[in-house]
Amino acid sequence: MEITEKLEILADAAKYDVACTSSGVQRSGAQGSLGAAGISGCCHSFTPDGRCVSLLKVLMTNVCIYDCAYCVNRASNTEVARSCFKPRELADLTIAFYRRNYIEGLFLSSGVIGSPDATTELMIQTLSILRNEYSFRGYIHAKAVPGTSRELIDELGLLADRLSVNLELPSQKSLELLAPDKSKNSILAPMRQIADSIADDKESRSITRRRQTHYMSATKARVAHKAFAPAGQSTQMIIGATPESDYDILNLSASLYKNLSLKRVFFSAYLPVVSDSRLPSNDHIQLDREHRLYQADWLLRFYEFDVTEIIDESSPFLSTDIDPKANWALNHLDLFPIEINKASYEELIRVPGIGVRGAKLILRARRHTTITEAELRKLGVAYKRARYFVTCNGKYSGFGIEFDKDSIHAKLAASIDGGSHGRRADRPIEGQMSLFDSLDDTRASLKGSTSADKDRLRPSFDAVTKPSGALYA
Repeated sequence: MEITEKLEILADAAKYDVACTSSGVQRSGAQGSLGAAGISGCCHSFTPDGRCVSLLKVLMTNVCIYDCAYCVNRASNTEVARSCFKPRELADLTIAFYRRNYIEGLFLSSGVIGSPDATTELMIQTLSILRNEYSFRGYIHAKAVPGTSRELIDELGLLADRLSVNLELPSQKSLELLAPDKSKNSILAPMRQIADSIADDKESRSITRRRQTHYMSATKARVAHKAFAPAGQSTQMIIGATPESDYDILNLSASLYKNLSLKRVFFSAYLPVVSDSRLPSNDHIQLDREHRLYQADWLLRFYEFDVTEIIDESSPFLSTDIDPKANWALNHLDLFPIEINKASYEELIRVPGIGVRGAKLILRARRHTTITEAELRKLGVAYKRARYFVTCNGKYSGFGIEFDKDSIHAKLAASIDGGSHGRRADRPIEGQMSLFDSLDDTRASLKGSTSADKDRLRPSFDAVTKPSGALYA
């Protein structure tokens, strides 16, 4: 099978893995090496359907010995085309894409071919070629396969910037129903190992740095050590395939953050890609629910909220018409409105429409001036939301409605009229290219477009994948 065909199959199969995010690791370029990594993440890659994502996201293989009911790559699915990259093929392809500025890093996941150890060995070989032969210093996110031996997990962690183990489903009962080949313990074991290894690595590196700083002479270079998954670990849960409530999911997320020091828990709305009697019959994709869970997760990680403040067992699902922070504020109107010029940081970040950055800017601005409505609007807060919960120099701007839960709820839940111009006009740019388009196809799609649109044309995918003397020049 041609590399082009393999990539088309395995890049498409990887779209169900959620984890395109900021990298969380800073690594500058070095002489004789290739690439760098920035904390803010990677900037662009193009998927077959034209979406822009941060990394080359691909599977090592979509061959899998497991038969998870929700997965398009499950062993019993005879309709899907199967393929597997050779480590050299994938490493060379990654570098070719990087050198053409298509990508800034690699997100590598995989089905389980043969066994977890055999799969992980293929991934390690790929990353070893990138790190050791190409001296690639860009960001790499690798999925650790449950059931992999501790030694191989350790080796993988020294090659990747971030590791993740998919939790898949929120409970052991759901795993037994939909993923009988997996168990809670087989998933949590590598997650604990990764968490312990990251903690041990940070401690040993800190001790090494202190010793080197103390003993190092002015002319002696500091010894460099490989870090173990310096960007930490993350996980993913499928939402809506099983009956767990948002209350259950958020409590599980909070436990993972606290006990395993995860950097991020990703939520993936259940997508009906295969037919199975164990799966929900409703084809509705719960994207609104996924969105609200991400907002609640943000409150846990950055806004000092506790799960019990966001949701409780008596009302175990998040509201879909307003965000969790606004819902909390409506349930605690006795704490509002607060005075912008006197409120503490902790009070400010709990105001709907005021984020962490906005609260800090308010505190800074208060040192020099009394904040009025005009100044508050300039500080980057979502004033149309915040105005119902604050006063500015004693003046309340949420006029025109009663200060009660139902009235404010109606205002917050109302749809936003973005107008017919500007960024909200939703005017797509014609001619978005796919990696799998030929130049002829793209020229045809751009017929009648402006010269500026045509200038955005990239080299064809064939130029990257077909052998060429200048391919890796």
